[in-house]
Amino acid sequence: MNYFPSLRRAIATAASTALLASLCHVVNATPIPDDVKIGGFAIGAQAYTFNRFSVFEAIEKTEQAGGMVIEFYPGQKLSADMPTVKWDHNASDEIVAKVKEKLAKHHVRAVNYGVVGIPKNEAEARKIFEFAKKMELYGITTESVDAIDTIDKLVKEYDIRVGYHEHGRNPSDPNYKVWDPKFIAELVKDRDPRVGACADIGHWQTSGMVALDCMKILSGRIISMHMKDRPALGPGQHDVVFGSGITDIGAVLAELRKQKFDGNISIEYEYNWDHSVGDVGQCIGFVRGWSSTHPQ
Repeated sequence: MNYFPSLRRAIATAASTALLASLCHVVNATPIPDDVKIGGFAIGAQAYTFNRFSVFEAIEKTEQAGGMVIEFYPGQKLSADMPTVKWDHNASDEIVAKVKEKLAKHHVRAVNYGVVGIPKNEAEARKIFEFAKKMELYGITTESVDAIDTIDKLVKEYDIRVGYHEHGRNPSDPNYKVWDPKFIAELVKDRDPRVGACADIGHWQTSGMVALDCMKILSGRIISMHMKDRPALGPGQHDVVFGSGITDIGAVLAELRKQKFDGNISIEYEYNWDHSVGDVGQCIGFVRGWSSTHPQ
């Protein structure tokens, strides 16, 4: 009879341990390894920077620019050898293996995927999360506001983050609201902490907003960043090398550190399309230089 109290205590302890593990799983998303970070930042390219080239070439160019991570987007041509094959979450295991092999060869880690539409339908949305899991991604980038309930459920199951990306404000489309960081902050405030924003500071500039102000509105909810700089606020501006535009990129990096940001920074350089490797390299060099003079 004396064994039963001990047995009950053992069962209770095991249950408590399992509950604690479950809770920890809920709040901890898959981390980006430190060995692909520069000055504490996982910085590289959004493959859309190289959208006139293939996925394989985007990986090569990311390495050439000094980036250690890449964010893919759906629909890019896979390679020069397979120009009719498009890279997205419907890729076969064989194609996924080829991309992983290419990433390993060039010492670049895939960390994010988007901007991609996530359906409300759970079975369809699950395909995107399964792809992200297969690629060992940190996050997914979307603008699918109507799928927030599905997203909130799946981030918990897959332990993968989702960031809401903001394109520039479109005055002719009042229904498009994700350009506004206040809208995103309200959208995600009561959701799982793995649901937040992909802060595109270039599109904020297009909308006439100051990057630092927007970052503070989204404090603690920035999942990833599309980092850009422009010569001036407002529409009609093109991307420029960090340090030569209107934004204090050093202050942006400092704010990310203050917010304990641990996501990816994707340089999405939408200018000089055919010859942007040098420009992207200078942007990465700026972050490397700032980090060396502002150690953690």
